[in-house]
Amino acid sequence: MRIDIQARGFELTEGLREHTVRRLQFALGWANHDVRKVNVRLFDINGPRGGKDKRCRIQVPFPGTRNVVIEDTETDLYVAIDRAADRTERAVVRRLERLREHPHDRLVGHEAREVDVARDAVAAMGTD
Repeated sequence: MRIDIQARGFELTEGLREHTVRRLQFALGWANHDVRKVNVRLFDINGPRGGKDKRCRIQVPFPGTRNVVIEDTETDLYVAIDRAADRTERAVVRRLERLREHPHDRLVGHEAREVDVARDAVAAMGTD
C-alpha cells in the first residue's frame, strides 16, 4: 500500500509522517490486497491563531466506484490522524463488504452497457 502524505499550512515533520504511516498501516494493513493507495492531507486551518483547526483528510480510491473520504478536525493533529484512521478502517470494511456482496455494482460505463446488452439478449431468447 502506497501512502501519500502532504501538509498544508505547516511543514511536515518526520515524526508526524512516521506516526501517520504507522497508524494507517495498522488500520488498513489487513486490506493490502484491496487498498493500493491512500492519500493523506494534513491542514492547519487557522495557522498560528490556534483553536480546533488541525484537519486530517484521508482518501482511499476504489476503481469503478466512489472513493472513501474521511475528515477529522481536532486541536491536536495526532488525535485527528488517529480518529480519521479509525473511521477510515470502518468505512473500508463496509465498502469492501458491499463490493463483495454486489460485484456487479463496480461495472461502469462501457462494461455496464455490455452487461445490459447481454442480459437483454438472454431475456429475448427466453420469450420465444
